[in-house]
Amino acid sequence: MSFSINASVYGQDRIRQVSCFDSTLKRQTDSLKTSLAEMGYIVIREATMTMESEYEMPVIVPLTQGSKYVFAFIGDMSSKLYEVRMYDQNEKQVVYEKHYGDGMQSNIISYSYVSKFTEYHLIKPVQVNKKKKKNLCGYIIMFKKVR
Repeated sequence: MSFSINASVYGQDRIRQVSCFDSTLKRQTDSLKTSLAEMGYIVIREATMTMESEYEMPVIVPLTQGSKYVFAFIGDMSSKLYEVRMYDQNEKQVVYEKHYGDGMQSNIISYSYVSKFTEYHLIKPVQVNKKKKKNLCGYIIMFKKVR
């Protein structure tokens, strides 16, 4: 399964979603998957995405009322700031997390969420890179509690 990922910039330019590979992110992702599997979570959706410094990458996810989810965003290790905002279907912000890049795990934002309604939510991860890189790798994963 994959996420719906859409983004546009000023005018007619569009950011085309391109997957990426980063061995450090892959190791962190595998570790997170193992840890959450031991707590009864399964991966529902996951995607790598090429990002540009300071630009949000909108991701739309369907959630079921009462289900417990964990979302994780893993950004490029060379970035200095990572943020994730999540909005419900009424465009109300329901989650805001921010990390500064000053350690091995600082590039990971992980949070749990239980939806009050069965509806779509919008997740907007962003990372700010020290060198304003245009090809940053990001990884987003959606887990659901099953036991």
